[in-house]
Amino acid sequence: MRIGKLDNADLQRLILDHFSSVRSESQTSPRIGEDCAVLDMEDDFIVLSSDPITSAGIEQLGRLSVYVNCNDVICRGADPVGLMVTLLAPSSITSEEIEQIALDLSECARACNVDILGGHTEITDAVTRAITSTTVIARAKRMSTLTGARVGDDIVMTKYAALEGTGIIGTDSPQLLEGYSTEFIDSCKGCLDSLSIAKEGRIALEHGVHAMHDVTEGGVLGAAWELVQRHNLGAIIDIDSIPLLEQSRELCKRLGLDPLRLIGSGSLLIAVENGGPLCDKLEANGILATVIGRVSDQGFVDKNGAVLQPPEADELYKMYKD
Repeated sequence: MRIGKLDNADLQRLILDHFSSVRSESQTSPRIGEDCAVLDMEDDFIVLSSDPITSAGIEQLGRLSVYVNCNDVICRGADPVGLMVTLLAPSSITSEEIEQIALDLSECARACNVDILGGHTEITDAVTRAITSTTVIARAKRMSTLTGARVGDDIVMTKYAALEGTGIIGTDSPQLLEGYSTEFIDSCKGCLDSLSIAKEGRIALEHGVHAMHDVTEGGVLGAAWELVQRHNLGAIIDIDSIPLLEQSRELCKRLGLDPLRLIGSGSLLIAVENGGPLCDKLEANGILATVIGRVSDQGFVDKNGAVLQPPEADELYKMYKD
């Protein structure tokens, strides 16, 4: 099978169709486009999400493990409390590299006001590079405010497309950056400093929005599809309006990647009745915000009516395949 997430049809047929809820506490069940599990524990909702980091090197493995998982629960209106982190590493890893991952986890967790609660560390020949699998535990009292995307909602996007992918390539793949200036490479690496969506998520919740979804594998277009698919809706996307940093555009052109389908943590998609006032509020708080489309009840298309494909393997995997 190809590298990356399972195709949605395979995911549904091979995995999701086999699960059903038997506990009254379970408020959600696994489904395409749903990143979080929600448990009703009477006094609080407990929100959980799990994600691996498989496409990053030692230098950013720790902080990506924190940011990517915290972003998922923030999109559910929840406050992340702690993380359980499993680290699997090949025998070629050094003790210094293991300690560096731990230090990065600790530093980023403190910055995000979450605790590292525990986990597991193992050296194994089952992997060729260090990977993490992390579960975030969060709490929420305001789940009912996110009632789901509605037909006619604007789709607001924060920051830029392909931030995470640009940062990973800039950090992990020096052989692909020959000929670029130190300044350009540093600007690519710097994209990894913008991966938290906590600030814009909080502002969006206070403003009152219908749904949120963070951009991860599959890029902005993949996330937009998941945002509306979760509610059995469609969307009209204005491709030309999607913000993209020049360094992302240049890297993707050189490597033959689609920046709109490149892994993009750090960007948040928001379904809201009128996107203008929310964009103004976000901009006033130093966060770029752009209306990139609207929710519809028919299909997933661009502004000219051309069909946009559901998310497939992330563009980043093309580099490993080649």
